[in-house]
Amino acid sequence: MQVIGAGLPRTATLTQKFSLEMLGFGPCHHMASVLSDLSVLPRWTAAFEGEANWDEIFGDSQSTVDWPGSFFWRELIVYYPDAKVLLSVRSGESWATSIKNTIWDAFCGDVLMRHLSDARGAVDPPWRAFTDLMRTMFRRSDLIGDMSAPFDAAALAAAMERHNQEVRDTVPAERLLEWQPANGWGPLCEFLEVPVPAIALPNVNDSATFAHRLIEGSLTVLNAWQAKQQPMTAAP
Repeated sequence: MQVIGAGLPRTATLTQKFSLEMLGFGPCHHMASVLSDLSVLPRWTAAFEGEANWDEIFGDSQSTVDWPGSFFWRELIVYYPDAKVLLSVRSGESWATSIKNTIWDAFCGDVLMRHLSDARGAVDPPWRAFTDLMRTMFRRSDLIGDMSAPFDAAALAAAMERHNQEVRDTVPAERLLEWQPANGWGPLCEFLEVPVPAIALPNVNDSATFAHRLIEGSLTVLNAWQAKQQPMTAAP
């Protein structure tokens, strides 16, 4: 493990994943890695229970950004003492808006993607385990707390700032880079001691894409489940 992402979800972590892989720090573990293979969830459950096997979880990954990895940034910076730490940042206001339109609505909103996700969880135990994991991370991270309470953008933005300050106060300055895509390749490449690519930074996973993927994935599973049900036959 060469790069540990300590930034929160919805701080351009998918852009970071692709950027790090382009710079030679791949595979990069990301929430997308979990979504593509839900069978890894028991390993993360074990981590939440204090029995993490980081080498098994990350395998040949050279970097990790986004949850669930960045949730454990404190443990990882100790376990991988030579790894550099990347803190992805954005304004608290824009971050709270992004969380509201994606993760919050997916779990708490009266919106299509939340209802389809709940329906998928009723027929797809691994998906239910995934959503349970996400809720657990938010509760334990002190970002949202009681997810049944009304959404509070100001409180969420303040929680993000507390998280970022804890990272700044904990990670030695020589190991840490605060970065966002608007900063470009330069600071990131200098920090990681690699050449600057000749192509632009990738730009992926906006809020609309998040909702589309969740809805599409839920519909695919629900339609497959429906196709397996025995058709009703008319009474004689």
